[in-house]
Amino acid sequence: MKTSAAPLRTLTDNPFELLLEMERRARAMHAGHAQDTQAGHEWVGVSFRLGGESFLVARDETREVLSVPAFLTRVPGAKPWIRGLANVRGQLLPVVDLRAFLGGGAATIGRAARILVANHRDVPAGLLVDEVLGFRRFTDSDFNAQIPTTILQCDRYLAGAFRRSNDVAPVFGLRGLLESEEFLTGAAN
Repeated sequence: MKTSAAPLRTLTDNPFELLLEMERRARAMHAGHAQDTQAGHEWVGVSFRLGGESFLVARDETREVLSVPAFLTRVPGAKPWIRGLANVRGQLLPVVDLRAFLGGGAATIGRAARILVANHRDVPAGLLVDEVLGFRRFTDSDFNAQIPTTILQCDRYLAGAFRRSNDVAPVFGLRGLLESEEFLTGAAN
């Protein structure tokens, strides 16, 4: 008995046929997914929110996502957007208020606030964001190199956007941010 689109519940009396149908469907789904990823390379990013806007950062530019530590040690003589140093598993991590750095006002640390730990060899940094929304997956065909208009003045750190139907998700380039002179000179004048 071979069924192509029969509901699985109709095969409960024939366990062997049920297993065969489940395997056939799994193989068909896997083949369809393989065709999708071959048609366009899959890009995976971490979605986060600053103010009322959502952004993406490439998964490989982010090492981890942390809750905001209870204690941040203030750094004397640092610009206000440097929130302080956090002790993360015995390592000191500078924590930067990304919204304040971009001129959007200081972030309010609420329950949803998180720290995106940048994956950069030379510049350790934790970026305080309002919320992390999770992983988002796109194909190359969803990407547009045109920089979208954002409320926060961060155009110089954007690397295009992914568009899916009416949703536009600007891609935030952490490497460009972390290596910018403005970011690297955190001492107050």
